Amino acid sequence: FIDTPGHAAFSMMRERGANVTDVAILVIAADDAFKPQTDEALKFAKEANNAIIVAINKIDSKGANVDRVKQQMQEKGIAPEDWGGETIAVEVSALKGSNIENLLDMILLQAEVLELKANPKCPASGTIVESQVEQGRGATATVIVERGTLKKGDALLCGEVYCKVKTMTDADGNIMKSAPPGTPAKVMGWSDVPASGNNFTTEKNEKTAKRAAEEAVQKRKLADAAEKAEKSGSAEGGATTVEDLFAAIENQQKKCLRVIVKSDVHGSTEALVQALKEIKSDKVDLDVISKGVGHVTKNDVTLASAGGATIVGFNVKLDNGVQSLAKHHDIRIVQHEIIYELIDQVEEAMADLLDAEYSEKKLGGAEIRQVFSVGKTRNVAGCMVTEGSIKRNCIARLLRKGEVIHESKVDTLKRFKDDVKEVRAGYECGINVAGYDDYQEGDTIECFAVEEIRPSL
Repeated sequence: FIDTPGHAAFSMMRERGANVTDVAILVIAADDAFKPQTDEALKFAKEANNAIIVAINKIDSKGANVDRVKQQMQEKGIAPEDWGGETIAVEVSALKGSNIENLLDMILLQAEVLELKANPKCPASGTIVESQVEQGRGATATVIVERGTLKKGDALLCGEVYCKVKTMTDADGNIMKSAPPGTPAKVMGWSDVPASGNNFTTEKNEKTAKRAAEEAVQKRKLADAAEKAEKSGSAEGGATTVEDLFAAIENQQKKCLRVIVKSDVHGSTEALVQALKEIKSDKVDLDVISKGVGHVTKNDVTLASAGGATIVGFNVKLDNGVQSLAKHHDIRIVQHEIIYELIDQVEEAMADLLDAEYSEKKLGGAEIRQVFSVGKTRNVAGCMVTEGSIKRNCIARLLRKGEVIHESKVDTLKRFKDDVKEVRAGYECGINVAGYDDYQEGDTIECFAVEEIRPSL
């Protein structure tokens, strides 16, 4: 059994699950019916040519409507047997455990009809379902053996990673000596974390597996170098147009959030990177400079410091000393155990890169009715507040015939001879705008407050 998460970000995990299995059980809640993720899982199951069994769950819940689910099944081209179709549909309650035995019987029946066979005597090969780094165990991978029998001591090759099987455990953590076809096993002894969804094969010995893995690494490096050279060659060779120039300037001006992604398992890392790349913004780019499996380490902080990056951790802990090192280098670490909460936090970090936007809000206006001399050198404007209110220390503009003559703060505000903080519309007052005293009758004074608006992506 492979159980895959239902969240939208984990679509690649669901696709892998469908590709590696023979029977797909589509779990549909009786009170929810088909959701976008259900449609997507159905599409993957059909593409992988799986036999499909539908488990209609939550039949005991309040808003359960089994007929609605069956009607939608018919619309999607997987009509249930009792509606004249060919798809087995079992009504179950996971909460009460009702009808689960019936569901298991149906799976066995389907397996019998499919006549599934594999050769247990050939060298073992299969698929990596999930991989991770475990404390004290190093890189481990959950594999499904599809052909042959996997034994302790076998040398495996998976792309750029090799393994000499140290130990194998089943789903309950019990030690296994061998794993025949169709068996899932957790394998320890990998040189690095293998990529989920990749196939593994058995090699003659560890030496051969290691050499093949090193050759694969070399091949990839050569291909990367060739691609880089081709890109730089085409960039130099082509004549630069004005459009290219403007695009380059725009890219330089655009802000960019660099991130290092760490997650508990390979599939989650892949899902998180995919979800982050799908964040749409015209103002801020997102660049994943590194991704990995396992706890956030001091090396990650050093890399983040060199690249000016933020560390994004999904379902992982920090190694000892990482927090203080990150504080020392002023590196932000964003962590969460719920993927969409984490994506929201990354979006906030992207928005924080943008410059704050400011907007003016008019507080009030006053008209100068008379100019008074105070002492030998100073003039004060005798005003009538015509709208809103005038506050001391607020930003004020002096306008003459609609043109701005002066802008600064209201430093004196009086009612008769008393200093006041605020004068409302309909009242007279004396105003002095800092740094100016050449007032004329008929001028107007407008007061503003400047508000900071949080920028959005």
